[in-house]
Amino acid sequence: MAATAMATEAEATATAQAASQDDLSLVKRMQEGREQLVEQLRKVIIGQHDIVDELLIALFAGGHCLVTGVPGLAKTLLIKTVAEILQVRFNRIQFTPDLMPADVVGSEVIEESGGQRSLKFVEGPIFTNILLADEINRTPPKTQSALLEAMEEQQVTAAGKTHPMAAPFFVLATQNPIELEGTYPLPEAQLDRFMFKIELDYLSESDEIAVVSATTQSHDNRLAHPLSGGDILEFQRIARQVPAAGEVIRHAVRLVHASRPQSPAAPQFIKDWVSWGAGIRASQNLILAGKVRALLAGRFNVSFRDVRALAPSILRHRILLNFHAEAERVTVNQVVERLLEAVPTPSVELEG
Repeated sequence: MAATAMATEAEATATAQAASQDDLSLVKRMQEGREQLVEQLRKVIIGQHDIVDELLIALFAGGHCLVTGVPGLAKTLLIKTVAEILQVRFNRIQFTPDLMPADVVGSEVIEESGGQRSLKFVEGPIFTNILLADEINRTPPKTQSALLEAMEEQQVTAAGKTHPMAAPFFVLATQNPIELEGTYPLPEAQLDRFMFKIELDYLSESDEIAVVSATTQSHDNRLAHPLSGGDILEFQRIARQVPAAGEVIRHAVRLVHASRPQSPAAPQFIKDWVSWGAGIRASQNLILAGKVRALLAGRFNVSFRDVRALAPSILRHRILLNFHAEAERVTVNQVVERLLEAVPTPSVELEG
């Protein structure tokens, strides 16, 4: 019996070591794959380093991105190029005021076969791997909400039947901040489904010169395919296995709690300027995205620095300012910046 127990224990140890080696190999693959993906993107996209970094973090974490920026900053080209490199299905929906929910998720049609009529569900463009929701704030809330179930639960319900989405499933939605007439601001429930809200500005002079030079002459844009959709699913799995110390989780939760004016921990400027703070998804996303950021940096645990670096893009669309802030011309970015100052980093940094 003792010999059998020892053999079983040895087998379990060997299995655990093999699994550990497989995980380490996958992490290395993730780091190398990210570099190869960025290398391919640089053939097409010039500048926009922040959006590329956070888009890939969201993709590897299984989140979604909302991007706000003026036209011409390569938002559409970027996401289309990512889909091409990964060789996954890509669809683009141009959101307009007359777009209906059925135009997004699909609808049932009558099909006749052998003299018999039956209803058949015809999938809409949302059934893809990477979806570009272009100018999402130009369509009414009824159509915007068609994305809610798909983004959160990876499924669509139509006519009482549930239809699973393909995996991986990634949504990048864009908003144009300079044309607000005839737009419909996204409701808080919709905004909360996005891991990041990324704000783009104009390119620097040197980057713009490079763009003009590259796009006004013939060039070879053939792309390699270093990663696949299956790789992305494996990266999403391994990211969730990264440990996060209790103090790091506590710090993320404290940041989120401090953004709520109803919380006793909220600073006075939050009580003065904010009508609604971030919810629990903000805390979850700070840690999950932090895990991916840590792995890509070659670390195997989340640090306070990861949480704080990602906080602006995770919190800015989850904090709703009141009329006092608007009257004083306070922006949500200023509120998040002050919030990070009001909730300082704990004195002992945890690093891997």
